[in-house]
Amino acid sequence: MAKYFDVHPENPQRRAIGQVVDIVHDNGLIAYPTDSCFALGTQLGNKAGLDRIRAIRHLDDRHHFTLVCQNFAQLGQFVIINNAVFRAIKASTPGSYTFILPATKEVPRRLMHPKKKTVGVRIPDHFVAQALLAELGEPLVSSTLLLPDEDEPMTQGWQIKDELDHVLDAVIDSGDCGTEPTTVIDFSAPEPEIVRRGAGETSRFE
Repeated sequence: MAKYFDVHPENPQRRAIGQVVDIVHDNGLIAYPTDSCFALGTQLGNKAGLDRIRAIRHLDDRHHFTLVCQNFAQLGQFVIINNAVFRAIKASTPGSYTFILPATKEVPRRLMHPKKKTVGVRIPDHFVAQALLAELGEPLVSSTLLLPDEDEPMTQGWQIKDELDHVLDAVIDSGDCGTEPTTVIDFSAPEPEIVRRGAGETSRFE
């Protein structure tokens, strides 16, 4: 049964955030808001958490999980970035973008694309997500909360609690955060590729 946390969208209560982080540290799986839409999140290295996300979303082994990071310094620990890519990503963060890049040795193999050895990373522009990441002190392994056979992600915390109560450990609700997922840019090839057009503006990558 998932615990439900109703938090302020701009000044999230520290006690509530601390309780959610305790759940994550205890190998929990959470639903939390971001600047694009709700996401499922679990601790780095939590294999059971990844399996639970795959089961909820019916994902295969080729799915790119995303490391949702607090800041650029943290992001740089997990992906390899050259100078040109650094400038492009720096100008777009925090924001509604996911970047696919070659993974460093800090990334567990099970999170990488099996052939490309890449991983998705992003820095959200959202008060609650940032408070959660600051308290956690490491990235959240995440995936958009988009259920199988649904066209749009879930947008209401109470609805997520109601429908996924039996498969989640916590739901953070800070109000509606929209249905448009992040824009996904693949930087693993010589030229950037727009994999998905979403909430982030794409002109600087074209």
